[in-house]
Amino acid sequence: MTRPPEPLTTRRGFLRYLAGTPLLAGAGLYRWPFADSAAARFDDEIAAEIAQFVSEQGRVVYSPDQAVNVFDLEATARKNVPPSHFAYMATGVDGEVTLQANRDALARLQLRARRLVDVSQIDMSTEIFGRRWETPIVIQPCGSQKAFHPDGEVAVARAARARGHLQMLSTVTTSSVEEVNEARGEPVWYQLYPTNKWAVTEAILRRVEAAGCPVVVLTVDHPVGGNRETSARGSQEDPRDCSVCHLPRAEGFAGSVRRKPMFDGLDLTDVTGVGNPSATWDFVDRIKDTIGMRLVVKGIVTREDAELCIEHGVDGIVVSNHGGRNEPSGRATIESLPEVVEAVAGRVPVIVDGGFRRGTDMLKALALGATAVGIGRPYLWGLGAFGEAGVDAVLQMLRAELQRSMQLVGAPSLAALSRAILAR
Repeated sequence: MTRPPEPLTTRRGFLRYLAGTPLLAGAGLYRWPFADSAAARFDDEIAAEIAQFVSEQGRVVYSPDQAVNVFDLEATARKNVPPSHFAYMATGVDGEVTLQANRDALARLQLRARRLVDVSQIDMSTEIFGRRWETPIVIQPCGSQKAFHPDGEVAVARAARARGHLQMLSTVTTSSVEEVNEARGEPVWYQLYPTNKWAVTEAILRRVEAAGCPVVVLTVDHPVGGNRETSARGSQEDPRDCSVCHLPRAEGFAGSVRRKPMFDGLDLTDVTGVGNPSATWDFVDRIKDTIGMRLVVKGIVTREDAELCIEHGVDGIVVSNHGGRNEPSGRATIESLPEVVEAVAGRVPVIVDGGFRRGTDMLKALALGATAVGIGRPYLWGLGAFGEAGVDAVLQMLRAELQRSMQLVGAPSLAALSRAILAR
């Protein structure tokens, strides 16, 4: 799928135009000719944005080992995956300000490196619920993964198993929790979309608990679906007959999840969507009273809600804005993270996701107090590019980048990270 043209009236469209001009080629990159003329000089902020933009375009590669960063796998997945499917993965909401905010806010944070620290041995391990994971990189729940590769969530589970990563599985998975658990070699964490019908919620919870999943991750940032314009445009550009897989909207919710095995055999009468717009904190209490598993709440972005999580006995928090694909807040998760961490005060683990593409991005979140950092689109890029091998390549690259970043800032362990290494 080729990128749709962006108007020069948008900042990103302007950057894309500049990045493609001969003006930026050769040794004079990012500077006009006659650079000593003040009137002809680029604004330094614009120059920095262009540099970041160009570095994140990626290039199509033909084997996982050719990729030098995750953006190369994005470019390859864009070529391989059908237009509507890639747009579903890539989309934000409205003008995609929240999607872009996640990246922009990370870029504004600088690292203050310390010198003459012994970094010959690096410990990236983190402890969550009494279990030590060798890396803080978490595979976040993303739905419909067979839209990107025929092996879908099973391929991701195999890669997670090979590298020892914590994995969360989406309610709208295209592989059953039982299949994924088998491929992972142990039960995964299960992300819950509650729907507006308690009988459906309870049935899914019972099934997940019977499958041995130790943790349920309740998503609360999706009471209703967002205005996903890129996804809508991608569907219009796709030349295939989508009705082969997708029933018309008139068929209702049951039609939309007919290829989602976690809904098999359930009475979906009166279910209007995966979200529950009437849910309150009483709903959290009801889930806790129903299950014996731990309960994590995903989608918390404020101090007030973090404090309510503690009051209601929640076992953990995921700071998330749904990858910028549901709420039009324009606020990045890395900006929400500090107030949530302060409210929690170490009483429960805090995982964060949203825009993390490099080891340095993760380092910044860990320095702000995150217990672990989740990735979504990057491993889907790997999946769409090369299946399990592509996911494995993403995990390898991000782990290597995080380790190298810790060495270069003088942090031999996650415990050595603090806000002291950050500057704006």
